[in-house]
Amino acid sequence: MPGRAHITKFGRVVIFRPVVWAERMALREYDELDATAMAELVRGGELSPSELLAAAIERIELRDRTLGAVVTRLFDGAARQIAEGLPDGPLTGVPMLVKDLLMDVAGVPTTYGSRMLQHWVPREDSEIVRRWKRAGLVVVGKTNVPEFGIVGVTEPALHGPTRNPWNTAHTSGGSSGGSAAAVAARMVPIAGAGDGGGSIRIPASCCGLVGLKPTRGRTPNGPPNVDGWSGLVAQHVLTRTIRDTALALDVEAGSEPGTTWVPSPAPRSYATAIAEPPPPLRIAVFAGSIFPGENHPECAAAVERTAENLRRLGHVVCEAVPELDRRGLARAWCTLVAANVAADVSYWERELGRPAGNDIEPLTALARMIGRNISAQEFVDCQNLVQRCNQRIAEFFADHDVLVTSSLAAPPARVGAFDPPFFQRVLMAISTTMPTVAGARLAREMMIDGPQLAACPNTQLANLTGQPAISLPLATHANGLPLGIQFVARWGDEVTLLQLGHQLELAHGWTRRRPEA
Repeated sequence: MPGRAHITKFGRVVIFRPVVWAERMALREYDELDATAMAELVRGGELSPSELLAAAIERIELRDRTLGAVVTRLFDGAARQIAEGLPDGPLTGVPMLVKDLLMDVAGVPTTYGSRMLQHWVPREDSEIVRRWKRAGLVVVGKTNVPEFGIVGVTEPALHGPTRNPWNTAHTSGGSSGGSAAAVAARMVPIAGAGDGGGSIRIPASCCGLVGLKPTRGRTPNGPPNVDGWSGLVAQHVLTRTIRDTALALDVEAGSEPGTTWVPSPAPRSYATAIAEPPPPLRIAVFAGSIFPGENHPECAAAVERTAENLRRLGHVVCEAVPELDRRGLARAWCTLVAANVAADVSYWERELGRPAGNDIEPLTALARMIGRNISAQEFVDCQNLVQRCNQRIAEFFADHDVLVTSSLAAPPARVGAFDPPFFQRVLMAISTTMPTVAGARLAREMMIDGPQLAACPNTQLANLTGQPAISLPLATHANGLPLGIQFVARWGDEVTLLQLGHQLELAHGWTRRRPEA
């Protein structure tokens, strides 16, 4: 049943399918303001950071009852941050949430969505958190993630599922699903997110947000590991507007000590660059699936509609896609992820001084088993395949400025849709208790052909190549849930994505849509 909103003498009654929210909120304009607008009002003295914090707390306490997005509340710490004096930055006073994975806040548990780490407390902020604080952002809490960020839905055993504000029966995506749900529900205008295989773009698509994965090395990952998942991971934010995404990138951009990846120089300001419209671009459009699988007809149709809109905006559009070893690249991505999951779990066993045992979920245990049974030669073979892919991609982007695909290959799944059936859980248990090299290879092939990867087969390529990619909320499924379109640019060229995104935002007007509409 579609959601409705109407005004009563008690205030606004908002129906979030299928849950009724009765709201009488302070600072009513808060919901319509993006982070840039909030910062401008703070600078002008029209709003105070304390007023914004109070509005954020009120919305988190009310709206998160049905969503499960915020796993750690840092309201007292946020108030102290304001009382001690905020730096004069471009986002001073704006409340934000940070992802509970690779985004440490000193003295606050970082759980990675795992029972194994639910009591681990870091001693220092992650570098990206430091940069956000220097920009004046106020950290009000941490958001839910799947265990170790492995999958594209956010349903950890530790904290339970995060639900989609557009329809709470469906997923908010993953692994940055908590951040996406919180921003879409207007708890905060901006939230931290990370992407190792689509974990910014997938939840952006599910929740109707702007989700940019920056170029590899553009933003910091550490400490301790500055090249997350062998270079697959990039950190950034989820927002509702292009200008917030651009301004956040200004705040974050810059290499950190120890990184092995240095992207091309950033412009003086991404936020300033979006004021210029892009020149006519050579845009390749592909309505299918990059990794093995088939695109849902609605996803394919949305790509084709986007192509027509791009033509109307003056761009040169053609149907094209790089010729790649699709299954080989899917295998390479699964191999790199599994090997890194195995290394991560072993690292935490050493740090905590105890075995993981039953404190990790079956899928994590299976990924670890696969990773432990990958030979050094297999790992290098996968890296070499990715290098050959990079050469093909470089040739493709010599002739095209942007590649357009759907962000997802299917509508956002219902919560629990990817839970393995009983017989699969039994096989997973057997595989992890009696591991063999042959069993690990078979399990990896099953992951490649599994429903999780089939639902989101278009995002991983940009992680393998390190290119920037963005999901924009340009379409809607017949069921009313958002549908994102992905745009990929050549290495180091976030400016083209942001300028094109701003042009499409002005033409499309997605910022006017909200979950309760």
